[in-house]
Amino acid sequence: MLWSREDEHEPIDILLVEDNPADVRLTCEVFKATHMHCRISVVEDGEAAVEYLRRAGPYEAAPTPALILLDLNLPRKDGQEVLAEIKGDSRLRRIPVIVLTSSSSVQDVNACYDLLANCFVVKPSSLDAIVETVRSIEEFWLGRVCLPLSNGLK
Repeated sequence: MLWSREDEHEPIDILLVEDNPADVRLTCEVFKATHMHCRISVVEDGEAAVEYLRRAGPYEAAPTPALILLDLNLPRKDGQEVLAEIKGDSRLRRIPVIVLTSSSSVQDVNACYDLLANCFVVKPSSLDAIVETVRSIEEFWLGRVCLPLSNGLK
């Protein structure tokens, strides 16, 4: 395994920023069914995502995620605003952000890459394709890629 963790037996922390309960449930179930030991934290809006990452309010003890799965269409603060805050913060910018959204708009794709998204994935419409997409994310980002160290943020 290639991810950078101080203790290989500790779970990989993933932050899922998603307001659709069905997408949350499915994503969590697919990760749970894999061989990777993951701990998925879920927030349902952009404001909560920023609070979580900055350990503000109810998220004071939140772990720093090794990976963020970010929807664009979020209440309170949209995904592009969240992405801009993450990549504009020197303590957070190294965390890979995968934009996982229903939008296939060229403007959204370009805007997210301009904001330094690490990857842009359009959510497929069929259940099998969604499962395959989440498994592909898990395989590549947690099985092949060396993720950055937490810089003591844990």
